[in-house]
Amino acid sequence: MKLGYYPGCTLKTKAANLEKAAMASLDHLGVEYKELSRWNCCGAVFSLSDDDLIHQVAPVRNLIRAAQEGCDTDVTICSQCYNTLARANKLVREDEEKPDTLNRFMEEEPDYSREVEVVHYLSLLRDQVGWEKLREAVTTPLDGLNVAPLYGCTLVRPEEVAIDTVDEEILEGFIAALGANVASFSASRECCGSYQMLAHPEEGMQRAAKVIGSANRAGAEALVLSCPLCEYNLGSRQSEVVAMGEELEEVPTLYFTQLLGIALGLEPN
Repeated sequence: MKLGYYPGCTLKTKAANLEKAAMASLDHLGVEYKELSRWNCCGAVFSLSDDDLIHQVAPVRNLIRAAQEGCDTDVTICSQCYNTLARANKLVREDEEKPDTLNRFMEEEPDYSREVEVVHYLSLLRDQVGWEKLREAVTTPLDGLNVAPLYGCTLVRPEEVAIDTVDEEILEGFIAALGANVASFSASRECCGSYQMLAHPEEGMQRAAKVIGSANRAGAEALVLSCPLCEYNLGSRQSEVVAMGEELEEVPTLYFTQLLGIALGLEPN
């Protein structure tokens, strides 16, 4: 397997701490990868219209560029990027006509032959590194820390591209491998409020409050997530959300890669 890394836009700007911890951890664990030298925005969201192929150009072009650089696997960290790339890849792999149309849209690019696998960073840790090896690499065990795992929307929906099923509990396995306690909470696969936080703030705040309240009731001392939008809604806006309800208490949020870096004893990012 030749592993390509697709960073996406936000990880190079507002979510740089998500990326830095992830790359430092891969280096520490001895996983070889190559950041794609050319990439563009994934499109941010997957178009739900069957005939809206023009919005599939952006994600498919990134897969073409991974193939151009000899990568048969493309790893992502941002859950939104993963969802968009994985769904676009599934679309062109299951339809004989749409790939031809997309290839004609991108006449200056080589044709995409559907040879690239899209994986999420968590899946890479589980399947290539393994929880046991990860456990052995931990130098700062997180013993006694109650960590609530937030999947959010796009890591587990739709089922066809979900990084795991409810039974597999990949984030729970990750947290346990680092020595922390899993604070199971009912809102682990709930929406954080998404773009509603800006379009319809009251509704967005209510969604975020549901997640924080559930984490509070589970005794969480930290809320771990993988999505920059979740970090904005539940982290940057948390004080506003907590102020909405008397029973809400603030809970620290951090990216799962930051938790990994701490457990591996790496310099903080």
